[in-house]
Amino acid sequence: MDLATLVGLITAFGIVVASIFIGGSALTFVNVPSLLIVVGGTIGAVMMKFTLGQFLGAFKVALKALISKLDKPEDLIAQTIEMANEARKGGLLALEGKETSNTFLAKGIQLMVDGHEPDVVRQTLLTDMNAAIERHDVGKKIFKSIGDMAPAMGMIGTLIGLVQMLSNMSDPKSIGPAMAVALLTTLYGAMIANIFALPIADKLALRSNEERMIKSMILDSLSGIQEGRNPRVIEEILKTYLPSSKRGSADDK
Repeated sequence: MDLATLVGLITAFGIVVASIFIGGSALTFVNVPSLLIVVGGTIGAVMMKFTLGQFLGAFKVALKALISKLDKPEDLIAQTIEMANEARKGGLLALEGKETSNTFLAKGIQLMVDGHEPDVVRQTLLTDMNAAIERHDVGKKIFKSIGDMAPAMGMIGTLIGLVQMLSNMSDPKSIGPAMAVALLTTLYGAMIANIFALPIADKLALRSNEERMIKSMILDSLSGIQEGRNPRVIEEILKTYLPSSKRGSADDK
């Protein structure tokens, strides 16, 4: 799992939970009606905005984005320059059976070895890249919607609790439970939105941009190889994707 996400999630939830235990009984912060209102209401409202497949697929996309590790750009540059040298000496067929852990790169190599035209190779890979980015974008929108709806459902729960409390002012025993529902729904909504949903949405956006950059690099490298460009020229083009501080490490590799 992405270390920053894991540490951030544990830290955020840990601080909140520690504050609850330090301040008193943790059971005070457990209220089933409040959870039903916020969690159930949020899920229902978000599902209305998307298809069932998109909603369920968003969690799979999020898990994949958080667990999977993208290749380092410097390593990809070194790998593609090595392939460019091999292709220049022995032709594109020299790349047949070339092993790589990057499935997008492997697909591009296979298309080139099969003899497809450069335009066909590029368009096929562009379609693949755009489809993956679209899936990430839908996942980001769903988690953003969860982040928007959870506080709103918390406010609805607060209003329900206040109505229940005000309608039974004559019974002092009912005031406490009703107030608990009123306050805890707001707390649950804020926690779901700000500790879970919105950070995940932002992380998906970051992962999508990183994947777009990596795949754009691969597209440019494969185009250069297929057009027979000098490997040094390909390298200089690919290094423009790197920040200036990392271009030296790419040369070392």
